[in-house]
Amino acid sequence: MKVGFISFHSFANPGGVKNHILGLSKEFEKRGIETKIIVPRRTKDEKYGDKVILMGTSIPLNVGGTQGDLCINFNPLSIYKVLKREKFDILHFHNFILPSALQILELSNSTNVLTFHANTESLPIIEMINKTATRLLNKKMDGVIGVASFNLDSFENFKGLKAVIPNGIDLNEFNPQIAKLDKFEREDALGKKKINILFLGRIEERKGLIYLLQAYKLLQQKYDNLRLIIVGDGPLKQECEKYATDNGLMNIYWEGTQSGPVVAHYYASCDIYCSPAIFGESFGIVLLEAMACGKPVVAYANQGYKELLKETKGEKFLAEPKNIEDLALKLENLIKDENLRKEMGEWGIEEAKKYSWEKIANQILDFYYKCKNK
Repeated sequence: MKVGFISFHSFANPGGVKNHILGLSKEFEKRGIETKIIVPRRTKDEKYGDKVILMGTSIPLNVGGTQGDLCINFNPLSIYKVLKREKFDILHFHNFILPSALQILELSNSTNVLTFHANTESLPIIEMINKTATRLLNKKMDGVIGVASFNLDSFENFKGLKAVIPNGIDLNEFNPQIAKLDKFEREDALGKKKINILFLGRIEERKGLIYLLQAYKLLQQKYDNLRLIIVGDGPLKQECEKYATDNGLMNIYWEGTQSGPVVAHYYASCDIYCSPAIFGESFGIVLLEAMACGKPVVAYANQGYKELLKETKGEKFLAEPKNIEDLALKLENLIKDENLRKEMGEWGIEEAKKYSWEKIANQILDFYYKCKNK
């Protein structure tokens, strides 16, 4: 079998879709399944190796408080040449961004599968486009996967196969044995034990860092042993830095964007992971990554995080979105109770094992075969 993964999001920046595709591709290659990844180009100097085919152009857009993409193949002949050369058995689309997605689908002679990652709760125009596109999908798309059940809401009129298959995680990359970063040792120069709180994500409206900073302000009034580690960058970084300075927040480390193996070391270095995303999350891969590293998590109860943690011990650490006092309280429950941090960390390790790429890949391969043989 030969599988072509198609991203309509640039690989120039970190992202959940990118991590999903790379993780699934790596697991397939372990099993002897040949894979190629097709991604749009954003800059002229992008190079990702022989496994990645650059096709089309990605134009960044700010939509609904987050960064999105407009993806166009200006030369449809290039699509025809790539598909003819590669002879994919499966074309696996990840999200369906117009017009590029339709350009590729129309020329495909493969079994076509779509994984829909986007949460359209704050993007009604995207949901409207998806419902309109369903008529076109019914002609050539064989199956649609949602990483959460609500991802399939836009495809109620789709006549092909549908399934809910969550994101996966590489437990070799994220696990409790990952080494900590020296500069975030638990004790400071005076021997005082610090509690490290980690934020990791794009600094934009949707990810909600400003609410964590406001909660951190409340917590610093009661605790003098806190340290906030911020990994990421984005359009609201200066605004957040100004808030921290104006309010005299102490022990904040602005680490910038990080990628690759070092990300796991940041998780390993924290005592509590916090993701204050206020909306638009489909799943919660950052929560899983932290949990796999044995860290308790606190987050806002957006739609995706509620889906991931529903009916589990993690539910009680979800705060009402934008409620600063509630977020501070959920964090404080872990700050003041080391045994609770340990208990939730151990629980997270076991919960994350349910999402290993080995298990998720089995579900996706089974879905491929059903689509091919329907």
